[in-house]
Amino acid sequence: MGYDIGWIIPRLRNPGRLWYCASSFTVAVVGLFSKIILEWLNKTTVYNKEVLSRAVHRPPGVPLITVSNHHSCFDDPGLWGVLDAVALARHSRMRWSLAAHDICFTNALHSCFFALGKCVPVVRGAGVHQPAIDFCVERLRRGEWVHIFPEGRVNVEKGRIRFKWGVGRLVAECARTPPLVLPVWHEGMDAVLPNREPYLLNFRKHVFMHVGEPIQIHHLLDRLKKSNASEEETRKAITDRIQEELFRLRDATHALIRRALGAGADDLLRTADRTDGATEAPNGRPADADKDL
Repeated sequence: MGYDIGWIIPRLRNPGRLWYCASSFTVAVVGLFSKIILEWLNKTTVYNKEVLSRAVHRPPGVPLITVSNHHSCFDDPGLWGVLDAVALARHSRMRWSLAAHDICFTNALHSCFFALGKCVPVVRGAGVHQPAIDFCVERLRRGEWVHIFPEGRVNVEKGRIRFKWGVGRLVAECARTPPLVLPVWHEGMDAVLPNREPYLLNFRKHVFMHVGEPIQIHHLLDRLKKSNASEEETRKAITDRIQEELFRLRDATHALIRRALGAGADDLLRTADRTDGATEAPNGRPADADKDL
């Protein structure tokens, strides 16, 4: 059960000077800590790193959405440790990240820490129309960066989970200035921070991170607009496209890892060849769509 988080989003919308300074400090410290863990105490191979760097240093006013798989609780902020120190230390450049309120916001101390770190408490099962998604839409319309794990949870089994529709709403509702949608696939983060007790960081592990090219979403948005697609149809179509591209990046990443590690790749790439949570009703509507994030 999550802590009472009603005070968080209003504070994120209208931070006082003290809150902003504390948030800037938290973001910088956590970002640099992640860099030490990922690049100094572990080995990290990044493919297409320059694509991520260009996206983070994009022109003003261009919204950025990054989407990635979710294998460990250290995925965010850990993944962003590959960025340069200047970006990590700049509060305005760093991402907003949706975080589960019943995991990251369980008491006042945790809630304050994660909120200062630009994490937005999302209530899983509360649907796409909730304060956390509204807030992220606002940030995107201001040209800021939002990261989302569209699987909706830590995917311990590493199976193919149907993506939640929240990412579809994020894209659809800042369509006046179409966002840059950047897919990222990674492997090995669950070795750095395993999903089992005692939940301690490990060192001398090998992490792979593959940054895909921006997903071309403009034509899809135009087609949906011309066909007068409903909000639900629009969210589903966008989410399906992002899921397709991220899974394509997954296959490309696995091929690169096998090329780099040879037979040693098998231990890293233990995945399930099944689809989880993709049940659909006869009309093609996911059975749990009403509870989708």
